[in-house]
Amino acid sequence: MLRDFRKKILKSPISVLLPVSGLIILGLSTLFSITATQGQTPPNALSKQIIFMIPALILMSIILLTPRRIIHKYIYLIYGCILIAVTLPFFGEKIAGTYRWINFGLPFGLQPSEIAKWVIVIALARYLSDHNLKIKNIDAIVVPFLIVLFPTMIVLNQPDLGTAFVMIIPVFTMLFWAGSRPIHLFLIIAPFLSVFTAFDILVFSIWAAIMAVVIFLSRLKLWHALGLYFSNIFLGLIFPLMWGSLRSYQQNRLLSLFNPELDPLGVGYQIIQSKIALGSGGFMGKGWGQGTQTHLKFLPVQESDFIVSVIGEELGFLTLLIMLVLFSWLIIKIIRLALDTTDRFSSLVLVGISTIFLTHVFVNCAMTVGMIPVKGLPLPFISYGGSFLLSCFMMVGFVLNFGREKLD
Repeated sequence: MLRDFRKKILKSPISVLLPVSGLIILGLSTLFSITATQGQTPPNALSKQIIFMIPALILMSIILLTPRRIIHKYIYLIYGCILIAVTLPFFGEKIAGTYRWINFGLPFGLQPSEIAKWVIVIALARYLSDHNLKIKNIDAIVVPFLIVLFPTMIVLNQPDLGTAFVMIIPVFTMLFWAGSRPIHLFLIIAPFLSVFTAFDILVFSIWAAIMAVVIFLSRLKLWHALGLYFSNIFLGLIFPLMWGSLRSYQQNRLLSLFNPELDPLGVGYQIIQSKIALGSGGFMGKGWGQGTQTHLKFLPVQESDFIVSVIGEELGFLTLLIMLVLFSWLIIKIIRLALDTTDRFSSLVLVGISTIFLTHVFVNCAMTVGMIPVKGLPLPFISYGGSFLLSCFMMVGFVLNFGREKLD
């Protein structure tokens, strides 16, 4: 038994842990700076993060040693359980205006939507690998989208737009990896882009031209092409009517994206303070523990959503560049493992997990500099958050398991 465990560990792609370790050290150092210079005594973000490291490493090790056939066999059952789990917060009390956490009577709660991200990926990987689908036909992608949409819609109503966005993105990369035609995936994304670009007539005109070229090159039947094109144009034109259906905080976030100065003390405050922190740090930063935006508490949610701004202010652009290199190393390594494996199920799982990490990194960094609306998404291994840390290390466990030479 011990020999089998040792063999599994030795044949796992342990090099994945190198960038993860670097990111963890950076995250803990930043949390230490925040808590120490602000005089926060335990329990604080740093102490809780360190405590959560223990179960996170245990869960990673358990997943690493679990036979893949067991994961494949029971993932649909786990998927059913996670559907129930993401529904349970609605029966509890609101926390910060949302139903995201399950309260066990402990000093912390569990956010099941964090676990749901990788459960969806593995359930989708099993479906795509088990069925001999004619994946190039558009009707073959209906069930995969249904697998993703059920938990995503529940999370969206909590409401948690950021997590819902992360949950739905992997279906596109996984379907592409499985052989789906790019035009089918493009046509699914097109309505959302038509709505988003409707904010500006010039941007919408450019998008309409791009859409026309893509549909033309796809060689669809004339009536299908015309129907798809003009339905998307119509969707963009009626967007002003749809604007009223958005919640007020969602409208404010979108407006603050284009012009944060419209409400500098309200919805635009986070983005403005984040930009000030990043700009004041320069190339080398002000020095560890010397960030004024951070320690004078001008920068909100600095332990999680805007931790990149803290790093940029104190340690500068150079450290942010090193951070992005570590993330790139991790994601590229996972994709290379997906390319090298001959097992279709394992390959799809690895692609899905790499997509989750990439989406988190892109969204968190982009909202920090004001490229996209604030979505409240943490940065993997760096931001404070117990449920998210557990989920990240569990995904690393799956990478170590599915990325090794098949032994089970």
